[in-house]
Amino acid sequence: MTSDEIRERYQRFFEARDHLRRPSAPLIPRNDPSTLLISAGMHPLKPYFTRREPPPADRLTTCQKCFRTPDIDEVGITKRHITFFEMLGNFSFGDYFKQGAVEMAWQFSLEELGFDEARVWITVFEGDDELGLGPDEEAIEAWKSVGVPSDRIVLLPRSENFWQAGATGPCGPCSELYYDRGLDFGKEDDLPGGDNERFLEYWNLVFMQYDQEPEGVLTPLPAKNIDTGLGLERQAVLQQGTDSIFETDNFLPLIELGEQLSGRGYQQDADADRALRILADHSRGMSFLIADGVVPSNEDRGYVLRRIMRRAILQGRRIGIEPGFLPRYAAVVRELMASAYPELAEQAETIDMWLAREEEAFGQTLEQGTRILDDHIKRAKDRGAEGIGAAEAFQLHDTYGFPFDLTVELAAEQGLGVDSAGFENLMEDQRTRARASVGRGGRDEQRERAQAFAASAGFGTEFTGYETVEQATAVGAISHENGKLLAKLVESPFYATGGGQVHDQGVVECEGGGCSARVKDVLRLDDDQVLVLEPIDGEIRPDQRVVAKVDRGARRATECNHTATHLLHAALRERLGSHVRQAGSYVGPDKLRFDFTHGAPLSVEDVRAVEDRVNEWVLSNQPVRALTTTLDEARNLGAMALFGEKYGDVVRMVEVGDGRWSRELCGGTHVRATAEIGAFKITTETSSAANVRRIEATTGPVAIGDLRESDRVLADAAKVLRTQPHQVAAIAAEREAKRRELEKGGAKAEKIDVSFSEPKDIGGVMVVIETKHVSNPKDLAQISDHIKGQVKAPSVVVLGAPGDGKVNLLVAATPGAIERGVKAGDVVRAAAQVVGGGGGGRDNMAQAGGRDPDKLPEALDTARAEIERALAG
Repeated sequence: MTSDEIRERYQRFFEARDHLRRPSAPLIPRNDPSTLLISAGMHPLKPYFTRREPPPADRLTTCQKCFRTPDIDEVGITKRHITFFEMLGNFSFGDYFKQGAVEMAWQFSLEELGFDEARVWITVFEGDDELGLGPDEEAIEAWKSVGVPSDRIVLLPRSENFWQAGATGPCGPCSELYYDRGLDFGKEDDLPGGDNERFLEYWNLVFMQYDQEPEGVLTPLPAKNIDTGLGLERQAVLQQGTDSIFETDNFLPLIELGEQLSGRGYQQDADADRALRILADHSRGMSFLIADGVVPSNEDRGYVLRRIMRRAILQGRRIGIEPGFLPRYAAVVRELMASAYPELAEQAETIDMWLAREEEAFGQTLEQGTRILDDHIKRAKDRGAEGIGAAEAFQLHDTYGFPFDLTVELAAEQGLGVDSAGFENLMEDQRTRARASVGRGGRDEQRERAQAFAASAGFGTEFTGYETVEQATAVGAISHENGKLLAKLVESPFYATGGGQVHDQGVVECEGGGCSARVKDVLRLDDDQVLVLEPIDGEIRPDQRVVAKVDRGARRATECNHTATHLLHAALRERLGSHVRQAGSYVGPDKLRFDFTHGAPLSVEDVRAVEDRVNEWVLSNQPVRALTTTLDEARNLGAMALFGEKYGDVVRMVEVGDGRWSRELCGGTHVRATAEIGAFKITTETSSAANVRRIEATTGPVAIGDLRESDRVLADAAKVLRTQPHQVAAIAAEREAKRRELEKGGAKAEKIDVSFSEPKDIGGVMVVIETKHVSNPKDLAQISDHIKGQVKAPSVVVLGAPGDGKVNLLVAATPGAIERGVKAGDVVRAAAQVVGGGGGGRDNMAQAGGRDPDKLPEALDTARAEIERALAG
């Protein structure tokens, strides 16, 4: 049975038993900052289990894309560890429970999977004294009722057969199905749940029947739920009779591609086997991650993608595969899986672009890192040292992206070791700093209180803001909080913050006067909302008739900016390519900000072309329409969707020019025709993160004001230069050329190495840290100027130049970096102390000297830490 057949049989089986088949959610979680990627089949369904959202049906079945990295270092070593996998599941929300789940699992195992019932074993929860629970007798009796004898039902402890998502919350016992592969895979006394290869667990049934609050105290849930998971890849091993996942139909063609490209045979030597398995697994993972909107970077899920890409590149090179192989792997992944996941074919161009670009960039990293490592090895041998220090290895890993295991391997070839323990300590220090600065997963207490308040109100607010900006309505519920009010209106014209658009401003006034309050926030709670009000006069009470008034000027300016954002997105894709995707946005009355995936700064010509294209659409006065349609129809029409967002079967689609120019799924407010935007002006184009660019722009009267300010600045410059405005650029270029000629002094200048590694994004600031060998320390300033000019973003450049018994340091910071808290003088002083020296300077440029060049790597790491500290503060 093929993997496609397993997937289809499972979902068809449960559809025939009144389960609604749902497509896989993207790998990017929706509105869940607690995790980077979907790692379980039930994860996208959490709102249904917690009753925050009503499920589309009481019975669901899915095949969910999942990605896990905790065991990434085991991938390739074992025959079963993988990062990307598919999880089949059937779910019940207050419908059937243990008996129904057991009966259907047993029937599917025997009739559809064709298992000999004598080979199927069952594990159940044995009970736990701390929880006050005995054995799961209900599950035991259910299994006996379908014919499983007691001697094939194994009781296991809480650690194995009790599921809980966290210390508190929904939880319950589980029951697992194991297949006995026979004595060829183990011993006579092996049992399910033990550390053996004989019994392969293939299905987990979770009986979600308790709420744990506080920890250790269980209360029965009012509605009992079922959550099951059957791993498709593991089932393929059983159905296809293979020894490992990597020999099944969705992996073997990737293994064979690796054999073809490398000339190495599978299962002939351990090193080649590990490399071929890593390439097969990681090529699947990177294809799906990019298809779902992830781009390589040094943060969060982008770092996960970059890590598996670089592991694959490294392994490919180790077994002799010529560069440029990742797109070839992606093509095979599409051949194997695009029929089930059409996004792989739809995003093929984008996938191939990012794979090729990252492979080329990392190839340069490997070459540069090897040169630096050779220098470290030479110095270590000259000193008679036993190995490479932790600081040097950490610098290679953190600054240059050079893999630590490759440092170890290459050093070993030269008879040297590496301080692994010290390296791990530096890595842990970095992780600690990152956790302190990011604070992922922090609680939003105001939102939690608003959710509780909305739940207690017992009704949902009807949003009328698409039709009107002034609504006569009634106050349904009020709660006083710290001098403000939480309020729920029966109908509300106020747009709640969401989709990048800020909430509406305005007031709520009692009919006939006597009381009023200013809208300070509008909290979105799925399809509901809660107002945060600041009293102006009088008292607003429940059941009171009121008039809700949106600030018309702010709403109109916001609408102009939102429609302009859609036009900007379309113009960028037209100019740069289909790989451009929205990666974040801000739409307010003051401006728009649009983050998008793209790997390089836009040229002046690109910015001008995009701006001109948007203004062309604005002046053409194209109609803007919002339509309600099905998700499938919107996709067929080519509507753009926001990655990581969850959409229902019915969606709102906004199109410009009858869809010829732009068509996006969007719940925001928009103008009726593009000419209402008036004018569009791009104010900045910068880096937001690695492979993510940011454009800020204005529209309407604000854009006209920006244009007038630009005219004023140009006129002032012309006045100073005693010329006409249109000649300013030419005169500036002429003076720059003369300045460079004077710097050369008429003599032959020594060629200066101005190359630099890929900048590292730290808190929105691009940081470049380099070691340079120069004959004149004054050249460091010229090098830093060149780097800042190339990066063209808020940036910090740290340069170190070792010499005979001395070392020179230079730190340069751009105005954008200084605004975020970085001061060059502070950074250079911290680094200089490490090399036994001192120095200082201005916020934008500082220099220092020292007496210990051997400690330069440590000094550069200290500079990085000081930059991270400044940006975290």
